[in-house]
Amino acid sequence: MSRRFGRRDVSAAAASATLGFAGSVKDFTTSLAALPKMIVLDIDRTIWPFWVDTHVSPPFKSDGNGGAKDAYGYSISLYKDVRTIFSELEEAGIPIAAASRTEDPPASRELLSVLGIDKHFSQLEIFPDRKYTHFKNISQSSGVSYKDMLFFDDEYRNIVDISKIGVTCVHIDPDVGLDMAALREGLEQFNRQRSS
Repeated sequence: MSRRFGRRDVSAAAASATLGFAGSVKDFTTSLAALPKMIVLDIDRTIWPFWVDTHVSPPFKSDGNGGAKDAYGYSISLYKDVRTIFSELEEAGIPIAAASRTEDPPASRELLSVLGIDKHFSQLEIFPDRKYTHFKNISQSSGVSYKDMLFFDDEYRNIVDISKIGVTCVHIDPDVGLDMAALREGLEQFNRQRSS
């Protein structure tokens, strides 16, 4: 039985092995037989390195350099590859949804907007509940089945829970965040599982 989830090995050797091909995500995906119809991202500690409900305080303001400042002047930024990943997935025609169980949905939505990345999400499921509820809403709204989704999250318990409904899942190291290596690893994993 193949596993649908696993912890990422973020060692330099693993990263160089994963990044052993050049080109865009669109170029890379042409070599894969199966692609997800939807990529679902957790937000906190997956696209940015903090929990929005405990580590930063609204209101947020753009800093003019792709980041933001919170009410106390704390500098906020995304993990380094996130903007590139959004652009690459858009170019490849793969939609993105968010599944976040934050206790402060308005702050999360505000920060996504201030950072200018809310436009990259086809669906935002941001509310305190089980991840299963987020996925149920995403599937019902989009018409995409669980088996056609690829999910990235920093919390291993979510990876375990969501893999049980047939979603291909990749655990993100919160010290690294979502990066190109993780994205390509996830696409490869999805392709292997769908091709077997």
